[in-house]
Amino acid sequence: MPLDSNISIRKYQIQDLSPLVRLFTESVHELTATAYDETQRYAWASRTPNLDTWQHRLDSLETLVAEEAGQLAGFISYELTGQIDLIYTAPNYARKGVASALLRRAEEHLRTLGVTELLTEASVVARPFFLRHGFEIEQEYQTTVRGAHFLRYNMRKAL
Repeated sequence: MPLDSNISIRKYQIQDLSPLVRLFTESVHELTATAYDETQRYAWASRTPNLDTWQHRLDSLETLVAEEAGQLAGFISYELTGQIDLIYTAPNYARKGVASALLRRAEEHLRTLGVTELLTEASVVARPFFLRHGFEIEQEYQTTVRGAHFLRYNMRKAL
């Protein structure tokens, strides 16, 4: 799906921290409700997130944000090695091309650095998105986060 022309993509800035964490939390709780129960969603995304922990995590990653009229629509965070760590859209921007545009922009950046493959650990909900974008499943596995069990997928894509 083509990205709405009113949406722009830019580098993350520290003032994006709180809106970005809020977007992540809302995305997990609203967009994954059909795949995960309430216990799993709260284990994945606390309703009272620690902003210092988030800031430390984001400081170690490249992060791009998509916005429309100053409103955060989505974000992607990745390592310069090609590991996609986070990709989320605000619930009202889901399935409108925001995540696809963010992934394309990250791919373009990584190609300029000579990266030849992308890696990610995808959730059940994210797996179809990554498959549509040329990723292949390398391994399916179970993991536990704060006592809740999740099915995850190690995925890879050649650039």
